[in-house]
Amino acid sequence: MTDDTPRGAAPSRRTILRAGLGAAALLPLGMPAVHAAERTVRLSYQRSSTLLTILKAKGTLDERLKPLGFAPSWHLFTSVIEPMNAGVVDLHADVADAVPIFTQAADAPLTFYARELGAPSAEAIIVPADSPIRSIADLKGRTVGVSRGSGCHFILAAALKNAGLNFSDIKPAYLQAPEGLAAFGQGSLDAWVIWDPFLAIAQAKRPVRVLADATGLSSYHRYYLANDRFVAENPRVVAIVYEALRQAGRWVKAEPDAAVALLAPIWGDLSPDIVATVNRRRTYDVTPVVRSELGEQQAIAETFHEAKLIPRKLDATAVKIWQPASERG
Repeated sequence: MTDDTPRGAAPSRRTILRAGLGAAALLPLGMPAVHAAERTVRLSYQRSSTLLTILKAKGTLDERLKPLGFAPSWHLFTSVIEPMNAGVVDLHADVADAVPIFTQAADAPLTFYARELGAPSAEAIIVPADSPIRSIADLKGRTVGVSRGSGCHFILAAALKNAGLNFSDIKPAYLQAPEGLAAFGQGSLDAWVIWDPFLAIAQAKRPVRVLADATGLSSYHRYYLANDRFVAENPRVVAIVYEALRQAGRWVKAEPDAAVALLAPIWGDLSPDIVATVNRRRTYDVTPVVRSELGEQQAIAETFHEAKLIPRKLDATAVKIWQPASERG
């Protein structure tokens, strides 16, 4: 700090620059005055982002990105659509299949760069075990908790449609997953549509009945997306993250006990049984995104448009896709 900095005040940018230049002048001749600063890769994740959580906990990306001059910074979100639309991070949390429909409808500049193969039993519509609700049709007039824009939002819309009901026939309670867990536990919801690990937590806390999981409605693929500009400018970074995700997925399945031990304390000191249930239901099989395999995305888009959840029809296959070099023609 120099004499012109008021006592107790933070040094100005100009002061910092001057101090830095002064320090550089003291370096012996021949030494580099300034090391190239690492660039930050901003990654978002959520509680269900198992593979990203593992990469963060192990410091895998810190090690692998450093030779490229990058360092990861991590940002936890419970609601992912807003940061995805706003582009506040570079590589986004893995999201259920329905989420990209909302971001595409908002014209968010996003590129698909990986897909985790489906696990339809990892999201479900549940009610308390002693509930009189026995079928989807019985949800008419009931309060149903769901996270707006999530994969479960689609599961609920599709299940209602199959039962001859519309969203207007129920009382949707739009709650983020932690809020929904509390409301369901307190009996404030007649039913709840939720994904793992919250589904496994709810099943462990009290007896519940599964009205329906995603089987027959959705494969529940999870997609990894990134900002268009970041992908275009930093394809090597994307390639490193992609391969790290693939390896993390294989590690979870090959070392289930080690994976449980790592994740349980991070997920709020969950019991090993809950974490093992989550890991058993998910495939963690990370693959390239193939345009010809996005037909299910189109079905989701059409269901959402019919339910007036998005304002216009979409071609859900007309999205930007990054693929690893081995997959390019």
